[in-house]
Amino acid sequence: MNDTLAAILQVATLVLFLVLIHRPLGDYMAYIYAGPTAGGSKDLRVERGFYRLIGVDPDREQTWRAYLSGVLAFSLISVLVLYGIQRLQAVLPYSLGLPAIPEGLSFNTAISFVTNTNWQSYSPEATMGYSVQLAGLAVQNFVSAAVGIAVAIALVRGFARRNSGTIGNFWVDLTRGTLRLLLPLSILTAVVLIAGGVIQNFAGFTDVTTLTGGTQSIPGGPVASQEAIKMLGTNGGGFFNANSSHPFENPTGWTNLVEVALMLAIPFSLPRAFGRMVGDTRQGYAIVAVMSTLFLLSFTALTLLESSGAGSAAQAAGSAMEGKETRFGIFGSTLFASTSTLTSTGAINSTHDSFTALGGMMPMLNMMLGEVAPGGVGSGLYGMLVLAVIAVFIAGLLVGRTPEYLGKKLGPREIKIASLYILVTPVLVLAGTAASFAIPAVRADVEGTSIWNPGIHGLSEVLYAFTSAANNNGSAFAGLTANTPWFNSALGVAMLLGRLLPIVLVLALAGSLAAQGTVPATAGTLPTHRPQFVGLLVGVTVIITALTYFPAITLGPLAEGLH
Repeated sequence: MNDTLAAILQVATLVLFLVLIHRPLGDYMAYIYAGPTAGGSKDLRVERGFYRLIGVDPDREQTWRAYLSGVLAFSLISVLVLYGIQRLQAVLPYSLGLPAIPEGLSFNTAISFVTNTNWQSYSPEATMGYSVQLAGLAVQNFVSAAVGIAVAIALVRGFARRNSGTIGNFWVDLTRGTLRLLLPLSILTAVVLIAGGVIQNFAGFTDVTTLTGGTQSIPGGPVASQEAIKMLGTNGGGFFNANSSHPFENPTGWTNLVEVALMLAIPFSLPRAFGRMVGDTRQGYAIVAVMSTLFLLSFTALTLLESSGAGSAAQAAGSAMEGKETRFGIFGSTLFASTSTLTSTGAINSTHDSFTALGGMMPMLNMMLGEVAPGGVGSGLYGMLVLAVIAVFIAGLLVGRTPEYLGKKLGPREIKIASLYILVTPVLVLAGTAASFAIPAVRADVEGTSIWNPGIHGLSEVLYAFTSAANNNGSAFAGLTANTPWFNSALGVAMLLGRLLPIVLVLALAGSLAAQGTVPATAGTLPTHRPQFVGLLVGVTVIITALTYFPAITLGPLAEGLH
């Protein structure tokens, strides 16, 4: 079978899978999040026990401020607990004899996993024992994903409700998302991955004699269980340093396709839940059409750039295979890279640093889009809905009408919130990158310790790192030493603010929308379920990114690619 046919079959299989699960998975999510007692759903016994333990009344809903307080309190406690687990690693069972993780790295890693970023400035198999991996990192893979979905559902309720002072109950949404959605799906997919060859054991390290007579230490571990939620929750943190290019995490071509499908499953199905909850499934189809269009454009561009093999080294070798696994080839690598950086997963099966100059620019641009095509679990949907608010506002200016979306009037308060949301991530990315070179002492450390490839490519590596951190992606160019005091601190702050500030604004927008009544549609109301709006929203998303990041891109990967 030639490479082109194999690529076509992979894409066809992936599209068929997403089409088949879109409706049932979306409807199921709408069902479990519809409300404390809606749809006849009953609290599970374990859920009732958890509510009693933390003193929560599941039938009592919260204002957006109370909902936000729950998110912030849970996130803070999670950071402290995960930090403590890492610092206590040496005395925990199944530590594999590994020492406590240093303070700076523990700080960075705790924020990274709590914010669904999963940035890793360390080699996991040589740093983390099984207790930290399971009780710390894997737990956060579940609950950080559940937090993202909960915030998205709260915003959907803001659009769906009329004259309401509440947007749901955070603790109920968190619990149901974890126990009813993520946990059962992860168990199922972990079994599939084990069948595909992903390891699941507590074997520790096994010393073997190689064919050349040398000795090599082979790591084991409960990998499949963590790999499932790593992908399904768009987390991305690998059990091994090589992440999904490691044969123990991603053994074959078909497991590679399964992992891509897992990253896309929930984000591409959430728009269906959105449409069901607002009472118009056409709105959900419009949102998923925008996501699909952006995904297709980005994936096609990256594949063409990598397949062309631009550059003397790639042309001499016959293809741009540097940094790519031969098991997956160029197509399997570009499909995975596009998916992971468009979904905020951050997992890799190839080294983005080794892509061609313009090819390496595409994963960076994917994150700069705001990771809304389809984005992370929850964060992709609420990011796209904020962009929809901006698009409707622009359309309203063009026709001279007060903008309306889903029966809600978008006044100055809503537009200010949406505008601030759009500005948060670029400020963190550009300010962090600038500070890395503008502060003399920091610049000396960055250039002397962290950057392995000086010049234009070195700038691209730092820009990529802050783009990944602020957008809560977690992938890296892999040519940057980030386990330093500056990067552990600066990237940690970027991850924390890049996660929590947008959530603050999204919940404020949800509260503002929920408090409104319904504005009746008129002949001048913009239909937001038609191709015209889909095209407008695609254009707004691309233009906002272009205007914000183009100067930085021209100094980094674009300059390198055109050199």
